[in-house]
Amino acid sequence: MSNTYWFILIGCLMLARGLAATTISRSPFTSAIVYLCAGLLLGPSVFNVFHFDPLEQSALLEVLTEIAVLISLFSAGVKMPVPVTWKRWASSIRLAWLSMAILVALMAGFAYYVLGLPVGAAILLGAILAPTDPVLATDVQVRHAGDKDELRFDLTCEAGMNDGSAFPFVMLGLGLLGLHELGQFGWRWVALDVLWATLSATVIGVVGGAGLARLGWRLRSGERRHEVLDDLVGLGLIAIVYGVSLWLSGWGFLAVFFAGVALRQTELVLAGARKDRHGLLDSDMSKSAAGRAEGEVPLTVSAESLVFKEHLERLSELVLVLLLGGMLTLSAWNWRAVGTALFLFAVARPLSVLLGLAGSDAPGRIRAIAGWFGVRGIGSLYYLMYAIGHGLPRPLARELAEITTVVIVLSILLHGISVKPLLERFWRRGARPR
Repeated sequence: MSNTYWFILIGCLMLARGLAATTISRSPFTSAIVYLCAGLLLGPSVFNVFHFDPLEQSALLEVLTEIAVLISLFSAGVKMPVPVTWKRWASSIRLAWLSMAILVALMAGFAYYVLGLPVGAAILLGAILAPTDPVLATDVQVRHAGDKDELRFDLTCEAGMNDGSAFPFVMLGLGLLGLHELGQFGWRWVALDVLWATLSATVIGVVGGAGLARLGWRLRSGERRHEVLDDLVGLGLIAIVYGVSLWLSGWGFLAVFFAGVALRQTELVLAGARKDRHGLLDSDMSKSAAGRAEGEVPLTVSAESLVFKEHLERLSELVLVLLLGGMLTLSAWNWRAVGTALFLFAVARPLSVLLGLAGSDAPGRIRAIAGWFGVRGIGSLYYLMYAIGHGLPRPLARELAEITTVVIVLSILLHGISVKPLLERFWRRGARPR
């Protein structure tokens, strides 16, 4: 399909999404389902107007998915409520690390014993499908910086962290396939891919976010006429933190998420923590920043740039889900791909959540619904492209691509259709979200 038709198609979808925003918000399906249906109809499954081959276009798709995930992770980070406490973050940390590791093991076991994949490929598939998605799961994530609903917080924080915490397992799978150096008895993998890459990324993100918050605060407080273009500042922070993290062999996704968290936390601490001299609470500060009069608390980068980042998220969602529909062929719908998706949704995800949160303070209702809403999407697509770029044998790459795309498509459909009625029932039986 020529560039002319691509412009027309994407333009029509953008117009339709913008003009039908209210209709979609009231409908039982999500906007991602609309984009997916357009891609399926125009792709090789139906009319074959275009076919986007993930193996041939893996380099381009890796860059597109990488950018989309980075923007979404930063947006998730700046919406985390203040303050950061172990009690508040304990369940999310368990989900992002312990539950994720359990899920990788379960999926690897399924891929090895049922699908007959080699051990390395089985672990790689588990790692590709393990992270929940920060791009497509907006309906079950924190909506704004003052949203303190516990379920949304846990799912958003989990998605923010497990896009980085799954990386060591990707490298383990590649290493067992002979495509990455693990070291004797796996010492290099443990020391560098697990410990160093995780800790260095966390430190880089926290230092970068906190440093930018203090710099922006000093500029605005010291010179009232000094203007900071928050959208560019936020994007600049993402690029620098991610680049430095990769340069130092850290997991850049973790760095960007924690940069967003540190940016907002530091700005709100500088503004007076829980209550400033004007009597504004944290959530009030983030919502009313744009309406402050001259001489009051300076505007914050995290609050002012969030809307722009969310618009970029929506644009990336449209493009990537449309391309996803154009990747899927009818031959991909086989028992191996569909069986993997059903095992993931009905067994691996719920069981990993229950085991990961065992003994925690998380209510049973939250554990149950979190076990269902493990949305798979752009993050999994990025890991797949990353693995292909590292030299996966073509037959194995084709099989993993088919399984991954079918899982993501079914996740968009099943989770997208069920999200609104299930959440309405969840909040009807408990406290309404704030």
